[in-house]
Amino acid sequence: MKRDLVSVLDIEHELKDIIELAITMKGENRDGIDMVPFKGKTLAMIFEKPSLRTRMTFEIGMLQLGGEAIYLAPSDIQMGTRETPYDVAARVLHELLDQISQATIEGA
Repeated sequence: MKRDLVSVLDIEHELKDIIELAITMKGENRDGIDMVPFKGKTLAMIFEKPSLRTRMTFEIGMLQLGGEAIYLAPSDIQMGTRETPYDVAARVLHELLDQISQATIEGA
């Protein structure tokens, strides 16, 4: 079942389990155990402004978990210019990708 995370309050009843799983996975990674739950999965990252730390965090995280990440600059997709945001997200990216991360970075 697809779910969107808009606020940490959306998962507050699951937060303890998520933190415990993250601690376990971090320890297994440190011990050399391959964690590849995202093997064969691709994440597209769309940022309105350049963001080194956020981009690197997502890219490294996906690689460590067996997946791949693709950075799409606003100029790459020209959302709203050549195609509507709906066409970009629903018709193009949704069909090709497993996850899409869009972020607005304040102060970047």
